[in-house]
Amino acid sequence: MTNGTTETAVIGALAPGSLVIDRIETIALRAPLARRFSGSAYSMDNRCTIVVRLTTADGVTAETYSGDTDDEQALIIAIIHDELAPAVLGRSARDPGGAWRAMEPATNNILRDRGLALQAIAALDTAIWDALGRAVGLPLYRLWGAVADEVPISVIGGYYHLDRDGTAAAVRRYVEQGFGGMKFKVGGRSPAEDAERFRVAREAAGPDFTLMADANQGYELTEAVEFARRVDGLGLHWFEEPVRWTNDRRWMRDVRYMTGVPVCAGQSESTLRGLRDLVVDGAIDVSNFDASWAGGPTIWRKAAGLCAAFGVQLGHHEEPQVSSHLLASVPDHTFTECFDEERDPFFWHLTDMSTRIAAGRYRLPDRPGFGIALDWDYVRANTVATRASTR
Repeated sequence: MTNGTTETAVIGALAPGSLVIDRIETIALRAPLARRFSGSAYSMDNRCTIVVRLTTADGVTAETYSGDTDDEQALIIAIIHDELAPAVLGRSARDPGGAWRAMEPATNNILRDRGLALQAIAALDTAIWDALGRAVGLPLYRLWGAVADEVPISVIGGYYHLDRDGTAAAVRRYVEQGFGGMKFKVGGRSPAEDAERFRVAREAAGPDFTLMADANQGYELTEAVEFARRVDGLGLHWFEEPVRWTNDRRWMRDVRYMTGVPVCAGQSESTLRGLRDLVVDGAIDVSNFDASWAGGPTIWRKAAGLCAAFGVQLGHHEEPQVSSHLLASVPDHTFTECFDEERDPFFWHLTDMSTRIAAGRYRLPDRPGFGIALDWDYVRANTVATRASTR
């Protein structure tokens, strides 16, 4: 175990002038899914991500992946190489915060979705931290002040293509695979229909399996309250993004007050300011702020401090290869989360992550950095584009 003082000391022990970033390579991956996966108001046909290989002048190579953007993947990669690489090539990975500040101007383009620049920054910020962890020989969760070597893990499921029997079978499979809980999709049908689907999941899972509901902003306030009341007694652990985006902060607060059910949100906020408003307005009990959408681990760690000041628990939206390290470094963590093999073949085949699940927990790797060990045959089989920038 380490703490923040140790983090400063370990980084300070590196030689001045070391870890100068020399090369940045991106590898865009896309894996077509066997079916369309639909939530309340969205659907996915492909699983996508961006692998980043960052090499320093003294021979340290980071290998990370993050993000799940499909149609705009090429735009994110263009931002990485055309705007961010010139800002960080020649800088040292000893100073991730300084590199982040050098990349931040890419978010100032008012004619472009700022979220694209933040996703691009997140991809490089993740790789820079990985390089630092590898250089000091520590897994990042230990460098950041580990409170645990494993974290609870949940799986995301309950999609609408499943009928009653298919839902029950999927939930039983998740229990058998060793997951500790499940985030169940609702919000795309009436509260009565979704409550019955949730009841099927609870009956299949048994009483000791944690069940959350995720409406992906699909309900009006009255519908969200109705759903929560209909599943009363079924062990709803939290209600994620229960209401539409048009009045979400006030309505999420109202769901909390009217039902007593804890509310989780934050993944749709890409800035600390947005998360701050959720917290200050009393809208959430659990934050699932996403490092891959909001600018990387550097920003997520600041978000963790914000949440700690208000007693808000910490989760993370998807990205278990990164989120597990972040969550294991803070005391008020909840679940790291993933998808099943059909929805996210990368979690199951790109690394050895799926082999680390047992008894409801995910055991973090003891390899340095994020400990991501890519299967390069699998990477090559799913590569759609590559690009590199050098000093």
